[in-house]
Amino acid sequence: MFGFVIVSHSEKVAEGIKDVVEQLHGGKSVCVAAGGVDGRIGTNPLKIQEAIETVQNCEHILVFVDLGSAVLSTDLAIDLLEDDLRQKVMMVDGPILEGAVIGVIQASITDDLAEVLEMIKKSKELVKFSE
Repeated sequence: MFGFVIVSHSEKVAEGIKDVVEQLHGGKSVCVAAGGVDGRIGTNPLKIQEAIETVQNCEHILVFVDLGSAVLSTDLAIDLLEDDLRQKVMMVDGPILEGAVIGVIQASITDDLAEVLEMIKKSKELVKFSE
């Protein structure tokens, strides 16, 4: 089973993505870690850590991030995790919306982590603009 964590600088953006993903995934194991202190734009490693811990019973936990500093905050959050949980967590290389949607769909078809990650990687092609 897969757990999904959406990390965004904006709570509204993250909740919107979660809404789409939940409708495709049945609402299981999807968490949001969004916004900084006092509801401002930003990311918070402790929020990310908490979201990951919420889905810790999943075999694989895929984290989708929106901007560069979300990567840094997620890296720190992963470092704060217990070793056994840390091994199940992976920040994915894909667009936050398209990657999460495709990842959820693929995870509903297979439990194979490599296949899910390959489809997420391919989702990058969906966001390229034609020249």
